[in-house]
Amino acid sequence: MSPPYLAGVATAEHRFSLPLDYADPEGTHIEVFARELWASDKMRESLPMLVFFQGGPGFGALRPSGRSGWLDRALQEFRVLLLDQRGTGLSSPIHSRALSALNSEQQLHYLTQHRADNIVRDAEAIRHQLLGERPWSILGQSFGGFCVLRYLSVAHQGVAEAYITGGIPSLSRQAEEVYRATYPRVAEKNRAFFDRFPRAQALADEIAAYLCANDVRLPDGARLTVERFQLLGIHLGVEEGAEALYYLLEQALLPSPSGSQLNPGFLHGVMQMLDYDTNPLYTLLHEPIYNQGHASRWAAHRVRSEFPEFDYRPDRPLRFTGEMVYPWMTEQFQELKPLATLAEALANKSDWPPLYDAAQLAKNPVPVAAAVYTQDMFVEHAFSEETIDQVANLVAWRTSEYEHNGIRMDGYRILDRLISLNRKQALR
Repeated sequence: MSPPYLAGVATAEHRFSLPLDYADPEGTHIEVFARELWASDKMRESLPMLVFFQGGPGFGALRPSGRSGWLDRALQEFRVLLLDQRGTGLSSPIHSRALSALNSEQQLHYLTQHRADNIVRDAEAIRHQLLGERPWSILGQSFGGFCVLRYLSVAHQGVAEAYITGGIPSLSRQAEEVYRATYPRVAEKNRAFFDRFPRAQALADEIAAYLCANDVRLPDGARLTVERFQLLGIHLGVEEGAEALYYLLEQALLPSPSGSQLNPGFLHGVMQMLDYDTNPLYTLLHEPIYNQGHASRWAAHRVRSEFPEFDYRPDRPLRFTGEMVYPWMTEQFQELKPLATLAEALANKSDWPPLYDAAQLAKNPVPVAAAVYTQDMFVEHAFSEETIDQVANLVAWRTSEYEHNGIRMDGYRILDRLISLNRKQALR
């Protein structure tokens, strides 16, 4: 146990050496990091453990600054394990320099080992090391919910109860079906944004026109193009994201004797609000998280042609895009450029194994409580409902109160509600 650096919370850090490929357990190993937390006043109690699966893919676990939100609620009755999923945080993180010693074939093999199937294998290996045969509880936010359903498909015996927030995927739909459903959601979020902030449309259009007429460079030297500017729409689907986007737009243009100029603060803000450079796994594996026996082939890019309002032209209003990745991103983001060949190989890989066992989920014995956000821009609500009907012992709380990352804003209430739902299930 390390000295407490959060008020009222005891901490311990764990590092596990685990196989890169579980089919080759004696081969290459990676390090997986997890931070354990428990309330200081409950150190003598034998509390069950709750494992948190972060959203993404490609993001490390929560780095808490205090006991608040969902973590505060969880610490009332659990020890909490914040798992850096493989390739993220302190778990042998993936970036171009880390992969530079591998040839293209080795890089492809390495990346294919970083989906939910191996994240769950890691979790099971860690559970056995920490708890032996005792099961634990699991909580998945967004992509973390994908991991939860994978866990229940293949290792339900390791789970006492499960919680999902904003992350019930389809069990079978392909990536292009997902984007065909979510592009209209993004269009709705655009309309709501521009209705709410009347100045925003003129600002966005003027910025787009400026980017077309000028070679604008970001602080890292990369060019800010219109399509990269449009990626800021990912913030329209998160709590306080619309406000952050508007405040960025309103400071973008500065008057000068020679006409409007872009504010350097705006350019820094664009870089800060788009983390594709710092979290390359998000781009590389974003579509493969849906793949089961097929290739995604840049599905979001292909489907986009069905929604021409997202293709900017000076004679029509700009529309921001959402949680989509595109092939041109490996040309425009500095840290993705060395990974362009790998990204293309992943997009065209078709022999991805299955992720979910529908037959097992249909007889799932583990209590599952899920918060389903009916206006979610990232996870199509209709597809979540399909899955809810296919998973036994899953009770859903449907709400329009929150955006996709609602747990960040009102996590105490959300987790408290889900715990109550699972406890009621257990009493039946």
